[in-house]
Amino acid sequence: MNTTLTSAPVATAVQAGDWAEDLQELVERRAIANALGGEEQVARHHALGKLTARERIAHLLDAGSFGELGALAGAVKYGADRKRASFTPSNAVVGIGKIDARRTVVAADDFTIRGGSSEGSVSEKWIYADRYAWEYKLPLVRMIDSAGGSVKLLDKLGHTKIPGYAMLPMTQLLGVVPVVGIALGACAGLGAVRVGASHLAIMIRGKSQIFAGGPPVVKQALGIDIDKEALGGYDQMHRYSGVVGLAVDTEEDALKATRKFLSYLPGNVWERPPVVACDDPVDRCDPWLNKAIPADKRKVFNPRKILKSIFDEGSIFEMSPDFGGSTITCFARLNGHAVGVLTNNPMIMGGALTRSAALKMARFVDLCDTFHLPIVNLADQPGVMTGADAEREGAISAALQAMHAIEQSGVPWLAIVLRRCVGLAGAMLSPLHGPSGTSLPNRYAWPSARWGSIPVEGGVAAAYKKDIAAAEDPVAHRLDLEAHYHAISSPMRTAERFGVLDIIEPASTRPLLCAWVEDAYQATGRRLGPVGRTMR
Repeated sequence: MNTTLTSAPVATAVQAGDWAEDLQELVERRAIANALGGEEQVARHHALGKLTARERIAHLLDAGSFGELGALAGAVKYGADRKRASFTPSNAVVGIGKIDARRTVVAADDFTIRGGSSEGSVSEKWIYADRYAWEYKLPLVRMIDSAGGSVKLLDKLGHTKIPGYAMLPMTQLLGVVPVVGIALGACAGLGAVRVGASHLAIMIRGKSQIFAGGPPVVKQALGIDIDKEALGGYDQMHRYSGVVGLAVDTEEDALKATRKFLSYLPGNVWERPPVVACDDPVDRCDPWLNKAIPADKRKVFNPRKILKSIFDEGSIFEMSPDFGGSTITCFARLNGHAVGVLTNNPMIMGGALTRSAALKMARFVDLCDTFHLPIVNLADQPGVMTGADAEREGAISAALQAMHAIEQSGVPWLAIVLRRCVGLAGAMLSPLHGPSGTSLPNRYAWPSARWGSIPVEGGVAAAYKKDIAAAEDPVAHRLDLEAHYHAISSPMRTAERFGVLDIIEPASTRPLLCAWVEDAYQATGRRLGPVGRTMR
């Protein structure tokens, strides 16, 4: 593939003078860099239904705000007259622009030059982008469209090196500024790492893939023939892996989602999360919520409909909807204030805390705590997932990891038990102590709430096994025992002991939360700065 451009049009005329020749050379080289891999390669790229690196940047950033860094970096061949014979730009476009008027660092791979391969890269450019974001504490967006490394680089280097980039602050960045990684093609090796080492990793369904090693590597190592979509596509692989937090249908959707994600977060951990104007009344009550939970405990409900009813209209931004689907994690707003939201999804695994749901919860809590977003937990938690498969995959270990993340979080929490709250997972409503040891148990309940160390039905079956079997009517005796313990487990009895702050009418949930979030933002404003650890 020939990506060398030697006859790009001159962008602007340069007046004669002492430096006229040098200035003209600058104009011509910038024109070549702006042309990317040339008309033919750009046309091939468009034919695949993909935007170029520069088009992606233009879609992402506020119009006219991009200032490029390193446009002149690339490979140059000089002729006998010591002047440029050809110039191939680096296949990375980096710089600083604005998203909603906030300065943001961007780095976009250019697939039109050697397929985005490291053979055509100047790695110092995207390393510099990461370091700029670290040094100036600006959000960072990486747009990855890279074929990955190449063994041919060894010829260029003349030696091998221990893997890694000493000047790349990848882990440190996650503790101080928002980072988004977008997979826009097949991302292997370091490309996969650059996508995944982010607070939000995004894929394009059917057009992007993420893997440690591509199909040729898998064939050589394992003798398995597999195509790139089966190996690293979203629907066949990463829907279940947890590597990415969001999958969308188009590149434009990915860039739009990036802007929305960043709108909930501060520019860095020393700033407060942004508060936006809101015309959704804080005292809005939705009578439908009073019947949102079915009286029949065997029936499920739609938790996403409850979220839409409580939070600011149109403010829900869900992450990892398919991974760990029994738990929902999302950003939302209360009177314009960004918050993190956890809730259970009884439509999947009964809402139980599976291994994947626990890992997802821990990561989300870390994200909210890092950027000082208060957390709302709307619980219908039946407990840690049971069964042979759950035990084999280590559901308890993952649940403990989520518990530790909650205990280490220092942001304000408010928990409302909607229905069930059972066992170890039920104890994870909010921090019991928190980093300071003085965390307040801001816990409320709907009248439909029930809690305990174990579910009543299972507890009765275990504790009264012999009595039930010996009864004249075992079923009636079991039901009578269950009714007895259900009466004891009424939330009213807990409220009598101040075990919860209040039992509220479900319709009044939004006004309660909108009042609390103002106090929560006052509290988070007093603890700005890095937390004691970066993302796990």
